Amino acid sequence: MSEPVVIIGAGLSGLTCAYRLQQEKIDSIILEKSDRVGGRVATDEMDGFLLDRGFQVFLTAYPEAQSVLNYEDLDLKSFDPGALIRVNESFEKLSDPWKRPLELMTTAFARIGTISDKLLISKLRSLSTKGSVEDQFERDDVCTLEELKRLGFSERMINQFFRPFLGGVFLDSELETSARMLYFVFRMFSLGKATLPAGGMQRIPEQISGHLPEDSIQLGSTVERIEGRNVVLADGKVISSRCVVVATDQPAAKAFLPELQSKRKPRSVTCLYFSAERPPVQEPILVLNGEKSGLINNLCVPSQVSAEYAPADQSLISVTVLDAPENNNELLRDVQIQLAEWFGSVVVHWKHLRTYRIPYALPNFTAPAFNPPQQPVKLRDDILVSGDYRVNGSINGAMESGRLTAECILNEVL
Repeated sequence: MSEPVVIIGAGLSGLTCAYRLQQEKIDSIILEKSDRVGGRVATDEMDGFLLDRGFQVFLTAYPEAQSVLNYEDLDLKSFDPGALIRVNESFEKLSDPWKRPLELMTTAFARIGTISDKLLISKLRSLSTKGSVEDQFERDDVCTLEELKRLGFSERMINQFFRPFLGGVFLDSELETSARMLYFVFRMFSLGKATLPAGGMQRIPEQISGHLPEDSIQLGSTVERIEGRNVVLADGKVISSRCVVVATDQPAAKAFLPELQSKRKPRSVTCLYFSAERPPVQEPILVLNGEKSGLINNLCVPSQVSAEYAPADQSLISVTVLDAPENNNELLRDVQIQLAEWFGSVVVHWKHLRTYRIPYALPNFTAPAFNPPQQPVKLRDDILVSGDYRVNGSINGAMESGRLTAECILNEVL
């Protein structure tokens, strides 16, 4: 057959699917309605600053990424392993003692949780790193909060550390997300590094797309509908295919495939960026709000991780808010008040650069969520679906779904 596989959506899952097909000499065409590749992994340039659309990190232990990406070319810059946590009107530092053994005593006596809680971290790390990644998704599908309590963590540790840390990862401060994601994420942080590509998160999808034939990605192509193996564009053009892969996010996918309708509200997030003459923290480290007050969940200074994120004489501050008020002026005012409480009057000189409101940032994996752990790839005879919502809400999940879709095409469709 001469027709290509048609992939709708140039996010990480669609790009990975096309990349895997190309390795097997199977042609594909990616139709992307926007003007760039990457989907939710995106970076904007503004006055010399690099603004990722929502704070994200890349975890080097992602197994799917290790088989697709060239880490050296991405020029990954690492966060310090640990966090500064705001409690009792000051900052306490928790470091990963396996990666920073010299900071063991500082961590042990930090006013975060109890000594018993810190010993339990070792237990959680052991459970997370034992066996395979697949084993983590065979665990009891209970919520993260329930699992942390079952392990014996105190309310103090949960509120001061796990809610802001995992809340920022899952975009879920109530920790309703499946504990399977708790173990997966803790495994990734334990076995690898949290990083940013020097040139912004969008370098990840751009690297994958760089392996594909230039004419195989058609930007600015809006799909109107799918008719069997034909894809009809908004301008009336019809593209014939061997099969169709719907690799958009779930809200967009249900427009083509109503059976993908979900009753679960996706996880949203709001990210504010500020510039400053000096960084509020010198270390390339994540700052967490352990006080359960105010809007800010977490904060970091990306330019302390990678200098390319800001002009030479400036710093870039990223602030993440999980439950933002609808009024932008109210949001900015309250965030600036909280920042001033944390860092002092210097905050009045910070310049607000941009606010991103992202209504669909992650799929909702409230427990029970994984039944089965991976949702079917083949939906109809000639239509397949791909995306992190079919596997798990992460960069690794998106890439894994793309690979699984490609394998299904190779083994069951062609």
